[in-house]
Amino acid sequence: MEMFQADGRTVLVIGGLGGLGRGICSAFITAGANVIALDTNAEKETAFRVELDALEAQLSVICADATTPEAYVAAQTDASSRGHWIDTVVVCATPPQFTKAIEDYDWDYHQQMIDVFLKIPYVATTALLPAMKEHSFGRIINITSEVFEKSEPYSSAYVAGKGAQIGWTRSMATELAPFGITVNHVAPGFIPVERHKDLPQEVLDGYLATVPTGRFGTPADIGAACVYFASTEAGFVSGQTLLVNGARSPH
Repeated sequence: MEMFQADGRTVLVIGGLGGLGRGICSAFITAGANVIALDTNAEKETAFRVELDALEAQLSVICADATTPEAYVAAQTDASSRGHWIDTVVVCATPPQFTKAIEDYDWDYHQQMIDVFLKIPYVATTALLPAMKEHSFGRIINITSEVFEKSEPYSSAYVAGKGAQIGWTRSMATELAPFGITVNHVAPGFIPVERHKDLPQEVLDGYLATVPTGRFGTPADIGAACVYFASTEAGFVSGQTLLVNGARSPH
């Protein structure tokens, strides 16, 4: 039997049309899952569907604010219309990020980090949890970052938001374990995607020089880690951080 498959599963990827999100969606589609991509901006949907065409993808796209319960009503309605229920959720949403000294940040920016990295997992989980408990099965996967382990300077608000997300994940793992639900997080290193297109080459080269494997990670690397955590085989793995950064961390 082939391991780490997702045949018949229904996966909600929040932030599913972004760079990492598309890689996660693609990995689950390749593994046999039905995928619902939830995003605030559906402009990239057409290009993504062209990209997925060879996979004969089972993909739905919902354009909605992931901090609101209404987004998950729409996702659940989509799944039930096809005779499915959402058994796995991957939280991959991220706001714009700026590197600044602490005195140059304002609280509104901190609040944005909290809304994306803590409120979205909370709202998504409370919406999807009843069905997971009913079926005694569920997978919740948060995409965090190596920045928490590395205590990244000049990114204090982002690091704090990710720290909150990691703490929430660990607590939920313990709380939901008796119901057959695992909660884990994948912590990527810096993976260049389209939102990084304007970064100076020296920034890219400087980071790459710190990666022992000698290459940047890809969205497909993150997708593979998510498929593992979502698999039946990973049912005894919960509350864990999987660093996907080419041996760069934690030290």
